[in-house]
Parts: sequence; structure tokens; C-alpha cells
Amino acid sequence: MKKHTRNTTLALGALGVVFGDIGTSSLYALPAVFAVGQKHLAVSKVNIYGIISLILWSITLVVTIKYIMFIMRADNKGEGGIIALIGLIKRSLLGEKSKWICVILGLIGVALFYGDSLITPAISVLSAVEGINVVAPSLHEIILPLGVITLTLLFWVQRFGTNSISAFFGPIMLCWFLAIGSAGAWHIFQHPAILATLSPLEAYGFVVHQPLVAFVAMGAVILTLTGAEALYADMGHFGREPIKRAWLYVVFPALLLCYMGQGALLINNPSAISNPTIYLFPTALQLPMVILATLATLIASQAVISGAFSLTRQAVHLGFLPKMTIRHTSVRETGQVYLPFVNLLLFIGVLLLVLIFRSSGQLAHAYGLAVSITLGIDTILFIIVMRVIWRKSLLFVLLFAPIFLALDFVFVASNATKIFKGGWFPVLIAVAVLIIITTWIKGKKIISKEQTRREGSLHEYVKKLALLKPPINRIPGQAVYIGHHQDLAPLALHVAVEQLHELHQKSVIVSIHVKNIAHIPKNERVVFDAIGSTADSISHVTLNFGYHDSINIPKTLENFRKLSPELDFDPDNTSYFVSLAKVVPTKKQNMANWRKSLFCLMSNYSASSGDYFKLPTERTIEIRSLLEL
Repeated sequence: MKKHTRNTTLALGALGVVFGDIGTSSLYALPAVFAVGQKHLAVSKVNIYGIISLILWSITLVVTIKYIMFIMRADNKGEGGIIALIGLIKRSLLGEKSKWICVILGLIGVALFYGDSLITPAISVLSAVEGINVVAPSLHEIILPLGVITLTLLFWVQRFGTNSISAFFGPIMLCWFLAIGSAGAWHIFQHPAILATLSPLEAYGFVVHQPLVAFVAMGAVILTLTGAEALYADMGHFGREPIKRAWLYVVFPALLLCYMGQGALLINNPSAISNPTIYLFPTALQLPMVILATLATLIASQAVISGAFSLTRQAVHLGFLPKMTIRHTSVRETGQVYLPFVNLLLFIGVLLLVLIFRSSGQLAHAYGLAVSITLGIDTILFIIVMRVIWRKSLLFVLLFAPIFLALDFVFVASNATKIFKGGWFPVLIAVAVLIIITTWIKGKKIISKEQTRREGSLHEYVKKLALLKPPINRIPGQAVYIGHHQDLAPLALHVAVEQLHELHQKSVIVSIHVKNIAHIPKNERVVFDAIGSTADSISHVTLNFGYHDSINIPKTLENFRKLSPELDFDPDNTSYFVSLAKVVPTKKQNMANWRKSLFCLMSNYSASSGDYFKLPTERTIEIRSLLEL
């Protein structure tokens, strides 16, 4: 009984976090579909039936079957999303070259997510406030300013976290789904023939008789699937079962009823295509629905922004991006984080989108390409997981792959036709992000080789210390030296010995290792190694973290004081020595000059290791070393 109650509670929470994006797509999807091509598609009965059927079956195939039934089974210690798939493949027996190709493919998906993170708040909020056109057409001029103000407030409140209001997200979204589902059901009752769209034959007939129109329309049908990847990406927060319940029992039925209801409405009133969701409701309820729609789109936008923060933190932990300031906005929930720099960039990007495109209809042209490519990448990586990790038969894979790859290809090809109408924007953002990620990875690899050469073996270095004549001066107190690799002597230790000629009586070298899994249990985070003799009082510990874990060195050391007498000290009253590498470009032909300049900029202006590792500011000594690139 308790498990059932917990799953129900989590399912309600998932409504507010996972399904906001796909749930509010009904505000702008159908108007975008009927505006395909250079001319508006006629709002006729044949077209309505065919397109509604395409929408219903796209949602069924992609979300219910592909994600709920298949892809969500591929979890990385309970976590989902592209990063989780990359982690699974990196730990597989696949060849190194093949692994690297998969990683690059996954990173493309990660880069495309940032494009989506910009468009979702812009198109969602604008589509909601555009409901004013229905309620009070004379107030049309305030829509854009109101949208800008709403988005500004949305990004401004990010610094405070959403812990205090997130409890209302689930109930508000539940009201939203019940409202659009009920309104859709009423219109279906008025025109029951629309139930014919539940048959795939309607979609098939539309494709056969109007193949070109159907192909172009698929570029807008993809809008009904925005947020599908969120089901998988947020699996670690709620679990597969609660997300599955929320989808099958609430979201899926509500969306089916809503889209069929919109189709029934349009048959009787084609002019309602300008805002079919608001027109589903009687005049007296339209203003409350505009308010509810605005709240729902803000929740959808919040989920995407939080997802961007979470994804960036994962990328930083895994070494795909430089260190950034990461602030935790909740004492209880470690997953709730705020990244000021990312928030600022998202805000600037969203405002640019709103001011450039000015309406949800125009923004719909920019939406779709990034989503469709991301869905396709998920499919490809999942196929690799099925074959390489799960060892599924080739016959099984061949039954799965063609259906979904063909559907993904149609979505990508159809959206490619919108590249010059706005589709270039998320692609441009994705290319920029991918350049940043690949430049950082390549630059770190080069710098790591130089650092490894200069640091040398940790065990050999400690042995040399014991043989020094005269012996190194030992000063009172404890010191922690932060290293980047468990087998290497940190440059900060070199400086302390070779230039300061002193070492604290108790010295601990701490290496950080972030693994390709989401979480490391707290009792498995520390691996102790007494590398010196007892008299040396020099020891080494490796702190293991998952890419979803909060990295806090003092707090972690505090939890393991009883592991060894060498670790029995107060981390808050310890001196911390951090090696900082100041990267300078050279004329070596190991990297393009513009990439060197970009890497140096990122490296030299990244967040300090002290802030990143949550070290006490007043007790942290940063030692800079020049490293050539």
C-alpha cells in the first residue's frame, strides 16, 4: 500500500516537472500544422481528420511505445537521458573508436538540448499570453511586452530556487490536463465522428492522397512531441513507474481528447484555428483558461530551465565543460541547482528569440529540427545499447530499428525544410555549444598530458620526500592538496616542497574521480591509501562521485574521519592547497589557433576550484602554474 501511495505521489510530482512541455504543446501545435508551406493549409474536414490522426499516432508511437515501453528500460543506475546512454555505452565492451563516435553523437544531442531550452520558454509563454487575442482582441499590442515581462520574472526568480513553489506544480498541471481533456471530450460528444481519427487508416489515407502536404505537415506535427525526451531524462528524479502511470492515466488520455476535441471544434468553426485550445472553452471560462495556460507554460519553461542547469552540471562534472559556479537552492534536494552564467545566457537567448520572431506562430518555424534530431539520436544510441549491452538478437533489433528510425528520419527531413524560416536558430546554438564542448575536451586532453609530465608519480614523489637531506620542514596543522588524478603528485604539492620547503605535519592528497554513473552511494565514496609510512603522515584518498552528485570535499571528508587516524581531522580548520593552471597558447601545431584562444578564455575565466569543490575561502591557498597549450 505504501509503495502504491508513493508511486501516486511521485506521479503527481512528475506531472509538474516532466509533462509541462508536451502538455502545453496543444496551445501552438495545430495552428502551426495548418500554416505549413508558403500558404496556409485549408481547414477542411479531410485535412483535419488526416492531421489529427497523424498527431494521435505520432504521440502513440513515439511517446507511448518508443519511450515508455522501450527506451525508458535503458537506465544508468536509475538515471535516464542522453548522458545516461553515453555512460552505459562508455562502460560497454564496444571498441574505443566506436565508443568515441557514440559519445560525439550523444554530445550533439546535448548541444541540441540547449537550443530547445531557449525556444520552449519563448514559444510556450507567448502562445499562452496570445490567448488575450481571444478574450480581448483590443489588447493585442500588450502581448509582446507582457511576454517579455513574464519571461524576465521567470529567469529572475531562478536564483531563489523553486523548492517553495514546486509543490504546486503537480496540482496545477493536473488541473490543466483535466481541463483540456474535459473540454476536448465535450466537443467530441458534439461531433463523435472525429473518433475515426483513432484509426491509423485515417493517417495512412492522408499520406497516400496528399503525400507532399503530409510530409511538410510532419514538420509541425513534431511540435506535439516536444518534451518527449523529458520523460526519459527525468526518470532518475521520479522513477519509471510513476512517469509511466502519469502518462498512461492522465497525460496521454488528456492529450488524445484535447487534439480530437480541437479537430471537432475546427470542423464546426474553422476560424478557431488561431487559438483552438482557448476556443475549446465557453466564453465565460476563456479568461481563466488564459491564466491557467500561462501558469502551465511557466511550469513547462521552469522544467526546461532546470533541465539545462542539471545537464550543465553533469557536463561539468564529466569534464565536457569548464568549471562553473553551481549554487544549491534546496537543503533537502541535491538536484535543485542554479547556475548564474547559464541562466544569464538562456535569458539573453530567449529574449532575442521573442524579439526576433515576435509570435508563437513564427517561433514554430524555429522549433522542431532540434527536437527531431534529438529523438533520432536517442533511437540510435538505444539500438546500440540493445545490441551491445543487452545482447538482443539481431532479428529483435531489426524489428525495432526500421520503424522508429524511419519515423525519426521523416521528422528530421520534414523539419529540414524550415531551416531558412527559423530552424537555423537552434541549430546555430547547438553548433556553438558543440564547438565549445569539443574544444574543451581536446584542450583538456593536451593540457592533461603536460600536467602529467610535470607532476609525475605520486608514490615515487612521496618516496623521494622520505630520502631528502636535510628532511623537509614539517609545520604544525593539517593540509589537503587537491589533485586531478589519483596516481599523480599535485603541482601544489611540488610547490610546497620545492619552493616553500615545508609540509604540514598531517598532509592528505585528495583526488576527485567522477564516474559515468549518476550517483555513488555515500558509503562507497572514499578509497583510502596510506602512501607514506606512519611517520610521514602523508596519505591519499580518492573521492568518487557520480555526475549527479554534489561535490563537496570538506563535507565528504567529515563523514569519513573514522576511516583512518590519518583522516581524523576537522576539515573546516584545515588548509587547502589547490593547483590552478594558467594556460598560455604556443605555436605548437596541436590545435587550431582560434580553438586555442577559445580554450584559454574558458580555462582562465572558469570558476575557481575552491568554489567548485566547496572549500572554505579563508583557508584555501591557490597556487598557479603556467601550462603551455
